[in-house]
Amino acid sequence: MNENVTHIYPIFDRMLTRTDKETLLGQRGRMVWFTGLSGSGKSTLAIALERELHRRGILCRILDGDNIRSGINNNLGFSEEDRIENIRRIAEIGRLFVDTGIVTLAAFISPSIAIRQMAARIVGEQDFLEVYVSTPLETCERRDVKGLYAKARRGEIRQFTGISAPFEAPEHPALRLDTSVLSVEQSVARLLELLLPKINPTI
Repeated sequence: MNENVTHIYPIFDRMLTRTDKETLLGQRGRMVWFTGLSGSGKSTLAIALERELHRRGILCRILDGDNIRSGINNNLGFSEEDRIENIRRIAEIGRLFVDTGIVTLAAFISPSIAIRQMAARIVGEQDFLEVYVSTPLETCERRDVKGLYAKARRGEIRQFTGISAPFEAPEHPALRLDTSVLSVEQSVARLLELLLPKINPTI
């Protein structure tokens, strides 16, 4: 056993329960995990969904790749080990939000099936809704709002997902959204159709 944890005594059994929190909020906590290529529309959809849920009186929180990388995970690079640790920490944070009854929207490339399965195990598979933003590479690259694809094509960014590193598409996502053919409004409508029955205790 790691000697650093031998003197840790969790107090979970004395804390208020998840049910207590969800009853207070009048909603159920869930994790919506947006996965897809850079530029596919993950963050755009998460922001739009957050606004619609807020309008409906549903408390939610966005966890976005760039925001997390500039804060709690600013000590991590982009090695395979650091990418895994990045997602592990995000999932642990997400679990805390979900256990508090908060609808949590995570927007991360998370390129491998294994890394998303790890996140689902941490959060709890019954609470984890994987949304595959399946926008084609050509569309993502054409948008290239951050200039990342151009840099990757020039070899300035190594192991860039979709160019020099693979992306493993989800086999059985809860929802698939292609923002090259669906508008933001259409995508949010489909997200609400999936999500509302799972977070509203009266449905």
